[in-house]
Amino acid sequence: MGVKFKDIASPEKINLKDLEGRTIAIDAFNTIYQFLSGIRQRDGTPLKDANGNVTSHLSGLLYRTSSIVERGIKPIYVFDGKPSEYKSDTIAKRKEAKIKSKEEWEKAIKEGNEELARKYAMRTTHITPYVVESSKYLLDLMGIPYVQALGEGEAQASYMVQKKDAWAVASQDYDCLLFGSPRIIRNLTLSGGLSNLEYMELNKVLSNLDFSREQLIDLALLVGTDFNDGVHGIGVKRGMKLLNDNNLENVLEDLDTEPKIDIDILRNIFLNPRVNEDYTIKFKEPDREGIVEFLCGEHGFSKDRVLNSASKIKNLNSSQKSLEDFF
Repeated sequence: MGVKFKDIASPEKINLKDLEGRTIAIDAFNTIYQFLSGIRQRDGTPLKDANGNVTSHLSGLLYRTSSIVERGIKPIYVFDGKPSEYKSDTIAKRKEAKIKSKEEWEKAIKEGNEELARKYAMRTTHITPYVVESSKYLLDLMGIPYVQALGEGEAQASYMVQKKDAWAVASQDYDCLLFGSPRIIRNLTLSGGLSNLEYMELNKVLSNLDFSREQLIDLALLVGTDFNDGVHGIGVKRGMKLLNDNNLENVLEDLDTEPKIDIDILRNIFLNPRVNEDYTIKFKEPDREGIVEFLCGEHGFSKDRVLNSASKIKNLNSSQKSLEDFF
């Protein structure tokens, strides 16, 4: 879910052409979650093969990745590692919500209400070890590199952009701003061949808000993140006013609110996240026969569609544009 900064981030609209030649670190869990939620049958049932294995994520990975590669974009998928102990409350709440949504989904199916069934089905999405491992296996066959994070995938991807191993992070969440990614891309979806790309630069966001990154993190903690609940009734705009000439500790004291977790510990999650520094990025030629065997032979995909998508994965070893060559 991430921090709710939509009203203050002010992203710019860009075109797919602007990303040509760029290496983009893609938040894998964020993206796969979209596939599992959106690629479903009319009653909300995910796509499955003859053996009952879910294939929605494989379909999404193949078709979206091949489409963005065809447009000259070089993707690197970044997978989440072990979640922080401070995220346990958020995980528990999400699990409870999914259980309730599953009950509503089953009820809607019994009542023959496909529209309502699909709505609730999308809320039951969860990423299993099978989904993660089969996604990595397909990426290997496609010649697309991936990096395994130690903790948060967004933190790892942001680190990779800071190290100039990628040009930007692609994620729907705004947490990458807190993790210090210099550049963030939203809506890298290519739905129906179209795009509604949004682009943010951390320095521009901070300049427009007249905030430091540390203040932005404090604002997030005041409003609420995946690691803390925040203060009830405080939104980003009121939070900005409260923090404008004050620090978070004083604001919380004035609001007579005692945080459950030490503020410095929470700040450190974003300022000094656990990251994997020992990773290798290598784009390879796709194994078209392996892709066909895996998707068509094992999971019943259409061979013509798979071959058509696999043929788009090429030219990945061309040089990346310089970081300054934008706009």
